[in-house]
Amino acid sequence: MKAGLNKLTLALVAAGMSLSVSAANITVAYDADPVSMDPHEQLSGATLEMSHLLFDPLVRWDKAFNIQPRLATNWERIDENTTRFFLREGVKFHSGNDFSADDVVWTFERLKTSPDFKALFDSFSAVSKVDEHTVDIVTKGPYPLVLNTMTYLFPMDSKFYSGKGADGKDKGDIVKHGSSFASTQVSGTGPFTLKSRQQGVKLEYERNSAYWDKDSPGNVEQLTLVPIKEDATRVAALLAGDVDFIKPVSPNDQKRVQSAKGVELVTESGTRIITLQMNQDRFAPFKDVRVRQAINYAINQEGIVQRIMRGAGTPAAQQAPAGYVGHNPTLKPRYDVEKAKQLMAEAGYQDGFKITMIAPNNRYVNDFRIAEAVKAMLARINIDVDLKTMPVAQYWPEFDKCAADMLMVGWHSDTEDAANFSEFLTMTRNEETGRGQYNCGHYSNPELDELIENANLQTNTELRIEMLQQAEQILYDDAAFVPLHWQDLAWGARSNLDIAPVVNAMDFPYLGDLVVNEAR
Repeated sequence: MKAGLNKLTLALVAAGMSLSVSAANITVAYDADPVSMDPHEQLSGATLEMSHLLFDPLVRWDKAFNIQPRLATNWERIDENTTRFFLREGVKFHSGNDFSADDVVWTFERLKTSPDFKALFDSFSAVSKVDEHTVDIVTKGPYPLVLNTMTYLFPMDSKFYSGKGADGKDKGDIVKHGSSFASTQVSGTGPFTLKSRQQGVKLEYERNSAYWDKDSPGNVEQLTLVPIKEDATRVAALLAGDVDFIKPVSPNDQKRVQSAKGVELVTESGTRIITLQMNQDRFAPFKDVRVRQAINYAINQEGIVQRIMRGAGTPAAQQAPAGYVGHNPTLKPRYDVEKAKQLMAEAGYQDGFKITMIAPNNRYVNDFRIAEAVKAMLARINIDVDLKTMPVAQYWPEFDKCAADMLMVGWHSDTEDAANFSEFLTMTRNEETGRGQYNCGHYSNPELDELIENANLQTNTELRIEMLQQAEQILYDDAAFVPLHWQDLAWGARSNLDIAPVVNAMDFPYLGDLVVNEAR
């Protein structure tokens, strides 16, 4: 550690972080903390990472995208619509309550009411208790993504979250961007328990001494997560020895981390699409397909990846990345400024117009820099962008209100399947089903909606591929949104942390399995 106390060190001390740590007591610096401790309040990467620390899913993906049993030990198909899950016995929640089928049923019913998660579970009709450690999960029809979706079912402690709190409100209430019992109180089955939380300052976790997974190699006893928004400051904290693990490592800083002694850089190809939405409800010119196409022609995706992302991404022309069922290989980015100007003139906007745009400044890799580049690109076709960037804690409430003409949003498919992108980003907004929950473009196309719904009932893989590829073609032709790129992922850590086995392309490291090899 560097001698003396620099400004960074003073800031960490002010946050209550000890600079003297043992091998099993580590600090992670990341770009933003979860908005809530409620696993069903916000469908976001930070929430999912938190869920894997404090709760456990029925099943989870491994690094190679194979399904691993977790709170479900095994499963079997009963009929074309019913899958039976056999639950792990002897598991206790942090409260001391026993885990049982009742908790899975309660959690499933709660998920169906979550504004963010209901669309993910819309293909399911019911869950029923067979016995104390067996449940049947029933779909509305043949559904090929049952196991994929069960990676998002983190059973909650139904006894702990039932009844009234001190304020007289239901403990199980889901309150978006507000205060609730579940947003601050936790009883899960996960590898860590919540010790303390200061939103925007730090999260402290302690090892769950009663954790059921005795085969986990993880040996971290105390885990502190501290948000550091600035990319360079996170790297400085790692290189100074003030933190042990950082995420993400900006493309601008990767060579610096890679060449430093005592630290390691780990990278993964990513499948999170970064996009811009054009809010048709708020700004009438966006209803004209020629205007939407012009904006797509004005954006240089290749330039953004090469100059801003330093190559740590793949230019995109659709939602689904290569390798996903439904990726359409015929679709290519269409950068052509003269074509963009021509389309603007045809639509009657040769002199352009002014729009508002919002983007986060600590959620996606180089998010605010990308937004600034887009602003400059659109100026070339006489679109004047009033850009506002903000921390993600302030961004999501504004995004949920669709409070701008153009908005940035990134999405990693929850089911590792192409249909999920449309379910949340481009299908017609529907509060009842949750479809289009993150569609602030207010794009609506009944043909697309029908294609996605039918694809979700199609068990013939070849036919399903054709349907999802057709959906991507429709979105491309309609210029329903602006695809930018799929961002790559990078993490940095002290060399005594074995992070490679626990990081993954989903971007929620399984820190419960993290091994610290020796004291630093």
